[in-house]
Amino acid sequence: MAGQIFAAIDVGSFELEMGIYEMSGKSGIRKLDHIRHVIALGRDTYNNGKISYEMVEELCQVLGDFTKIMKSYGAEEYRAYATSAMREAKNSQIVLEQIRLRTGLTVRIISNSEQRFVGYKSIAAADEEFDVNIRQGTAILDVGFGSMQISLFDKNLLISTMNLPLGVLRLRGTLSALNTAVDRTEEIIGEMVEGELETYKKMYLKDREIKHLIGIGESILYLFRHENGGKPLNQVSREQFDQLYSRLFKMNPAQIEEQFAVSREYASLLLPAAVIYKKFMDLTGAEMIWVPGIRLCDGIAAEYAAEKKFIKFKHNFDNDIISTSRNMAKRYKCLASHTETVENFALQLFDSMKKYHGMGTKERLLLQIAAILHECGKFVSVRNANECAYRLIMATEIIGLSHLEREIVANVVRYNIRDFEYDMIRLEAEELSGQGKNGGQTDVRILIAKLTALLRQANSMDRSHKGKLKGCRMTVKDGRLVIVSDYPGDISLEASSFEQKASFFEEIFGIRPVLKKKKSR
Repeated sequence: MAGQIFAAIDVGSFELEMGIYEMSGKSGIRKLDHIRHVIALGRDTYNNGKISYEMVEELCQVLGDFTKIMKSYGAEEYRAYATSAMREAKNSQIVLEQIRLRTGLTVRIISNSEQRFVGYKSIAAADEEFDVNIRQGTAILDVGFGSMQISLFDKNLLISTMNLPLGVLRLRGTLSALNTAVDRTEEIIGEMVEGELETYKKMYLKDREIKHLIGIGESILYLFRHENGGKPLNQVSREQFDQLYSRLFKMNPAQIEEQFAVSREYASLLLPAAVIYKKFMDLTGAEMIWVPGIRLCDGIAAEYAAEKKFIKFKHNFDNDIISTSRNMAKRYKCLASHTETVENFALQLFDSMKKYHGMGTKERLLLQIAAILHECGKFVSVRNANECAYRLIMATEIIGLSHLEREIVANVVRYNIRDFEYDMIRLEAEELSGQGKNGGQTDVRILIAKLTALLRQANSMDRSHKGKLKGCRMTVKDGRLVIVSDYPGDISLEASSFEQKASFFEEIFGIRPVLKKKKSR
């Protein structure tokens, strides 16, 4: 029996790509076809802030052709994602509507953190030993057209991730504006890259050894696709990289086109890509780059296959999200013992109320992240901690969360210690998606209210920051959530705070939380 046919479409900054895949529980994922079309959407966006009419025409025409190819393969499902060029274009909603009307395709703009997360899933799907390969200091370097992402893994967990404005298309545009001499190209690009990487080093590489690099993104695929006797090179040693780098910067554009079998437009992008990788290897002292040869379309397919149970990842990606949140809390000097206590109480409350709140595993994860980060604003201002926390969370990428999910977490933390305002919550994600307050997202505000009620109650249970209520038991009985503690000492501070938060909890869930102290015999 043939498997399901799935199409993955990437509306990128420099290319339109589509992968056609066959999926089954027995065979996993098999790529049937890969189609790409060079179209420099990013050049319009990064230079003018908008995608031009002419570019929209070409975009719709190519995507229309993609739909015909999908149908010829009998694709039952598809996903189409747009990345930074569409994300940053002022007229993105108009462009998406044109695509929908003229091709029938619904394209979703994904956040940078979602895009990179999809990339990690494609690596994990391609590499059965992914967990083994990230056991010791590993950096995934995703060099794209609009930006680059550096993600550090250690002991099987994502430690940190940062997006830098070092995309090859951006660097080429800056270089063109400078009108620099050809013989100074390497020097100028190097200076731009070094400036960004030096800041990154101070923030994230202190006392951290990077032994392995994993290179993903279009650029590195083209740099090494003919280096192994005409075949792609998957393992690139430092010596091999330096040889290619030296050779590349001695070539003129025509020679690069011929040597790497790329168009003239693409040839000029390989130079900045090579500089980025070289500077990062110099910075870390890494001696090897693994090039798994995956594309965003492969990640989209892996994500879909996992959701539909065609494959199962060995790596736990939720643990990566939690790990990066913990490291963020550590960076902003959150009190570890209190944070851990509130986190445990929040999850205990969530699990005890399962029958009454109607939320699932994703919402539980968002609550956990909010509990971990609920005190980060005090790093900036104790007096205005909730607003500072909101801004810090919104300004920090949490890999694996969409823009909307990050907003949910930020708002839950914001309303943890201020009056909840049902009609005042403004969601940027609604504006980015073209939806107004009543455009299908009103239940998001209800979700924020539910998670806020749970976090508030959990926070009140450790008012003294001494973990007095650890080991308490929770049960719902006769319309009340009864929490019983065996703590032998005084819990009057916790009891007072608990009671203050109980009314909002009851307002949201219709269940009154009650704190009881077990009488000692």
